[in-house]
Amino acid sequence: MKKTLLALFCLFQFSFIFAVNAKYESEDYNLNLDYNDVITPGDAIFVRMTITQQKNHKKAKSESEKKATLQLLQDKKVIESAPFYNLKSKKSNVTEMLCGIPVSLWLKDGNYSIKVIFSDSDNEPKEFFLPSKLEMKTFPEEKIPLDAKNTSIKTDSSPERAAQIEKLNNILFTTMPSDIYSLKKFTTPTESQRYTAYCGDRRTYVYSNGKTSTSLHYGNDYGIPTGTNVRSCAAGKVVLAESRISTGWSVVVEHLPGLYSLYYHMNELSVKEGDMVSQGQLLGKSGATGLATGPHLHWEIRLNGSAVRPEFFLKDFTFEDLQ
Repeated sequence: MKKTLLALFCLFQFSFIFAVNAKYESEDYNLNLDYNDVITPGDAIFVRMTITQQKNHKKAKSESEKKATLQLLQDKKVIESAPFYNLKSKKSNVTEMLCGIPVSLWLKDGNYSIKVIFSDSDNEPKEFFLPSKLEMKTFPEEKIPLDAKNTSIKTDSSPERAAQIEKLNNILFTTMPSDIYSLKKFTTPTESQRYTAYCGDRRTYVYSNGKTSTSLHYGNDYGIPTGTNVRSCAAGKVVLAESRISTGWSVVVEHLPGLYSLYYHMNELSVKEGDMVSQGQLLGKSGATGLATGPHLHWEIRLNGSAVRPEFFLKDFTFEDLQ
């Protein structure tokens, strides 16, 4: 038998969650993959892969010699790509890996596919496609008038604000393969269900001088009174906790490699940079600091630097419940 992966022989839709399962095999390994097969603008693609080594295959020197990459392609062009990272496995002949890639909020209708590339120290890389389907989404548009104070914040081009933006981007585009703090589905940061804006909203800001600018809204806004408890959506590490010009008192928590939750416009903080937090732990109180037209909490999720709709992570996105 050639040392190549055989064709897909099992594809199963789990009716109670948004996962499908695919299985591939070769003479060296059996690969079992749980993933979400719907490609939607503003969501993400997560794949959890279990690699079982065949008995007749010599044992790899180390787990790190097994490598995999997840890609999203438009036609034949790679538009998103990220490496898998290893999860802990209880069996010596089993390797568990996980990877997530964002689907752009700007995604247009087209021909898209999901590809996995797998390799180890003994064989050439193997490539295979996961069956998937595209579901487009329409995002609301709104105009937001800004007073003189908020116009000044929105148009601030000072070195201080530029340094704050650079610092945040350096955090959000950092991926540490060992930083695995939670595999659980997220919970919302507040009990309120009063949303005033959603991730992906197309916004036109109308400045006090009559000029305008357009942008995307990268998170969900909760219209809650100043002083409302804000809690971490999942266990993780606080990697930023400070006051910023545009987002006011802000907290950023790392949960998985490249996966961060952000909490903006708070009135006070209960954590500091470097703190480890549990799911539901108090991060601070909501407010209206920074660029805000009223008291609210802006909750945002970034994956590999890109904004993803927070609702996506309220599901079992790591497929932990299936293991």
